[in-house]
Amino acid sequence: MKYLYVLSFLLALAAADTETYSTENDNFDIDTAVADNNTLQAMAGCVLDTGDCDAVIADFKKDIPEATQTACAKCTQSQKHIFHTFLESLKNKRPADYT
Repeated sequence: MKYLYVLSFLLALAAADTETYSTENDNFDIDTAVADNNTLQAMAGCVLDTGDCDAVIADFKKDIPEATQTACAKCTQSQKHIFHTFLESLKNKRPADYT
């Protein structure tokens, strides 16, 4: 019986570790997006609530508060790359929006 409890605990732990944000937009080409200043400006406007959001950026935006509080614990590797690239681009190309 004790093994059943341990096994149940390990299965629950494994299931919790696999929870991620939606992977629907994991193929978003962030490198191309941030290379274009107009696109980067539009993305920043969406995230900062000063502009309109398209569906893809709105999808990422909804996860930002939790992702920043949990150090992206539910992020896939693609999402980590997307968030990191976006933030680095803001910092380097639009420092006023970064701070």
